[in-house]
Amino acid sequence: MVLLTMIARVADGLPLAASMQDDEQSGRDLQHYQSQAKQLCRKLNAQSPNRCTLEAGVMSFHYIIEHGVCYLALCEAVFPKKLVFAYLEELQNEFNELHGKKVPIVSRPYSFIEFDMYIQKTKKHYVDSRTRRNLGSINTELQGVQRIMVANIEEVLQRGEALSALDSKASNLSSLSKKYRSDAKYLNIRSTYAKIAAGAVFFITLIVYVRFWWI
Repeated sequence: MVLLTMIARVADGLPLAASMQDDEQSGRDLQHYQSQAKQLCRKLNAQSPNRCTLEAGVMSFHYIIEHGVCYLALCEAVFPKKLVFAYLEELQNEFNELHGKKVPIVSRPYSFIEFDMYIQKTKKHYVDSRTRRNLGSINTELQGVQRIMVANIEEVLQRGEALSALDSKASNLSSLSKKYRSDAKYLNIRSTYAKIAAGAVFFITLIVYVRFWWI
């Protein structure tokens, strides 16, 4: 289930709206996770990946960034990733429609705290068992859920490393992987040509040998 939702401005990490499950309802102390969520939002910047999952033991943080705003949710690690990103997309669409133009000019934390009502209503829909059973029919454009970057929340926060750096490393690894595949393909082609050439030489030599032998 979704235990915490936070909406923050990427430029400075200013929290704009939030909704958190009561400790009694969730059976967990969520203050630590709330602190991590705030730290994470302050580390984001324009170069951060716009879709990311951060593992936190039995929990996971998931976020999306759209129009300079981060939409973050804390869920149990077993909660379906496709479902939580669909939830965040729905929040993004509504929040941007209602408050998108005001985001750059507000200076007070939680200026849109009234958005909590919409968060609560949407969250109930996404944790409903019928919705979870019909996961495949959810109208979402999240075709790349499996390709969303995954990192560890403690490593990110303790290292003090911006998520943009992680994204850069991921991009570099992807480039190296593509280069490796390209080089491997080239070597395979060369190997194939070499085998064909060797076979041709052997065949021609055999023909010449047989011809002169019988003559």
